[in-house]
Amino acid sequence: MADELARRLAADAKPMPKPRKIAFEFPDDIDPSWIPGEPELAAMMNGASLTMPYLEPFLIRTVREATRDVDDEFIADSGRAFNTQEQFHYQAHRRFNELLKAKRYPELAAIEDQMKESYARLNQKSLRTRMAYTAGFESMTLGVTKWLIEQRVSLFKNADSRVVSFVLWHMVEETEHKCVAYDVYKHLYGRSLSSYLARMIGVFHGSLDVMWNSMKGYKIMLKKDGRWGSLRSRLRLARHLASFVRHVGPYLLRAALPFHNPRSEKDPQWVLDWLAAHDHAEPGEIPLIDTRDPVMPIPFPKQLETARTAA
Repeated sequence: MADELARRLAADAKPMPKPRKIAFEFPDDIDPSWIPGEPELAAMMNGASLTMPYLEPFLIRTVREATRDVDDEFIADSGRAFNTQEQFHYQAHRRFNELLKAKRYPELAAIEDQMKESYARLNQKSLRTRMAYTAGFESMTLGVTKWLIEQRVSLFKNADSRVVSFVLWHMVEETEHKCVAYDVYKHLYGRSLSSYLARMIGVFHGSLDVMWNSMKGYKIMLKKDGRWGSLRSRLRLARHLASFVRHVGPYLLRAALPFHNPRSEKDPQWVLDWLAAHDHAEPGEIPLIDTRDPVMPIPFPKQLETARTAA
């Protein structure tokens, strides 16, 4: 079974994920409502950020434990690269979240305590249950990536470039490693009915877990800002939630299908261009997106031309 999977992966393997430690900065002049005219969308994004320093260390611990039993070198190396990327992600989110708490929302610490306890309990489950949660959640995230990247102009027009660039960098790397947890899970647990059912439960468990915790966070923020009781604010929030469901829902449902493979989901061209261009970027360059540009191109167009010439 493992040899068969390895042959299939070799035929359509994605390149090895590349960890990129980018020094995004979150100075005090960043407004927690960093999207002009759309404080509800900013709160939704902030709520999602709040979950990352608790979700992603759990994913790292799970994949680290699982790869000890993986005898395929490429899959094991991909797992280690996945973990390094996720480490850089949650460290950046933690810095951003500290800004949110310091500037306006100290009440978010209570949600953080709840998530810490929740993931500690989840960490007591079997490795298969934890890997199913990990593989299921990771398979769904391409829907979030496509929503944020393909709708970036309508979502983030004139928003704070420092925050938008940080959020979309995370989404780019989520796309890059979209197959890793799935491959580890399939390598260890195969394609039996019980393996599928565990992964299917993991898709909904992981996704709904993060959505629920995000919602608790953005509810606190909107209440603190005096918007939760406003009908106009609720309608704007409903509009953004409907957009999220419309764009992400189909990916979540496909991820739960028996023969779903993340490789079947096409990567956004903007993501592919970002990855290709970053390989030619200057060391230490922070990829800041121009949110005033009507198409919001990748942040290093000259490097993209270099990449295309080299190809």
